Amino acid sequence: MLALLLASLLTSTAPALDCHVGAYRLSDGSTLDVAPSEGTALRWRQIDGRTGKLTHAQGGVWTSTLGWTDRPDGNDVRFGDCGTGQLHFGKLSGQRIPLVVRDTVFAGDGGTRLVGRLLLPPGQAEVPIVVLIHGSEHDSARTFDAMQRELPAEGVGAFVYDKRGTGDSGGVYTQDFSVLANDAVAAMAEARKLAGSRAGRVGYRGGSQGGWVAPLAATRTHADFVIVGYGLAISPLEEDRESVALGLRLKGYDQSVVDKAWELSDAIGLILSSHLTEGYAQLDAARAKYGKEPWYKDVRGDFSYLVLPLSSDDIREKGKAYMFGTPWHYDAMAVLERLHTPQLWILGGMDLDAPSGETLRRLSSLQAKGFPVTTALYEQADHGMTEFEPGKDGERVDTRYANGYMRMTIDYAKGAWHPPYGDASLGYPGKWVTD
Repeated sequence: MLALLLASLLTSTAPALDCHVGAYRLSDGSTLDVAPSEGTALRWRQIDGRTGKLTHAQGGVWTSTLGWTDRPDGNDVRFGDCGTGQLHFGKLSGQRIPLVVRDTVFAGDGGTRLVGRLLLPPGQAEVPIVVLIHGSEHDSARTFDAMQRELPAEGVGAFVYDKRGTGDSGGVYTQDFSVLANDAVAAMAEARKLAGSRAGRVGYRGGSQGGWVAPLAATRTHADFVIVGYGLAISPLEEDRESVALGLRLKGYDQSVVDKAWELSDAIGLILSSHLTEGYAQLDAARAKYGKEPWYKDVRGDFSYLVLPLSSDDIREKGKAYMFGTPWHYDAMAVLERLHTPQLWILGGMDLDAPSGETLRRLSSLQAKGFPVTTALYEQADHGMTEFEPGKDGERVDTRYANGYMRMTIDYAKGAWHPPYGDASLGYPGKWVTD
């Protein structure tokens, strides 16, 4: 998922951590998370999927804008003094929830120093715990992953850690799924140790690239459940092909155009998977053949659009920065076919970065065989389970998260199931139904 990594690298400056970051209980009984965002901005999220960006204006009022748009949404926030844990959110008052927080350092694969954090709901009761595995981004999960507070605010513990080469963890950034899975195994062991008698059900939640890592980790340790958010049951090379196809189909092109575009994607895939040694002749030939066709400008993919404008020499030079040990031909189904841990896969029907079509078909084949796989498809959701509207330049602008997405995640971790979950189409072992 090179596109997401690139976006992360371009915006990876650490925010100024604000004393108001935290989980809050509002006067209507709901919860609100306040998290860091770019620069000095903050972002609020609620379990029903609503979210907004907070920017500090005059008079102590933080102005909220809808989703990732620039339109005020009327949910402006006033915080109490640092240390009071108080806020006013629109017409509601709120108080910070006193989560139990335990910071830790533990050893990952090969003894690499990893920095993590366990967050538990207040009290001494046994609770389920979710070990969070984040995606390809280079950001610190301990800084940016709001689930670390959203989950315990709703009664589910969370263990979050900076993966190797990110945040305060040691080691070198990698996309070697096997290494990352071993790190996740170590993270689960650390979470159980820190939680002690409070640990109930313990499982993984992997988002995006973490959707490859979490199931693999679950084959190497005991996990009570696996939750995958907008992940894939296909390889990274297949991801680009599916992304190219979906992008073109959404613009009205037929399969004959997709077949031509796949010649470009396959050549680029050969270049990357051969460690920049092969595929240049194939790419040059495909570019010469199709470069003037009207659909050429609309070829996106997960990484194809990054490579297409570059000369062969530029690819050889600039491509070195993206050689992260990615297993380009990774066989996700071989892992899933030996995994009998209950799994929940939450997918977006409009996901351009990780298209869900082939993944859903493959998961359905596992369901037909009786594997304990539950699927949830939000037809209008993009990557990250966000809903969107068209922007002025034709690009998507996210407005919120899909309603039901977080509630479903929380319920599954608890071992509960209370559909419907928004407009998700739900599939179970042996059947496909819409609740």
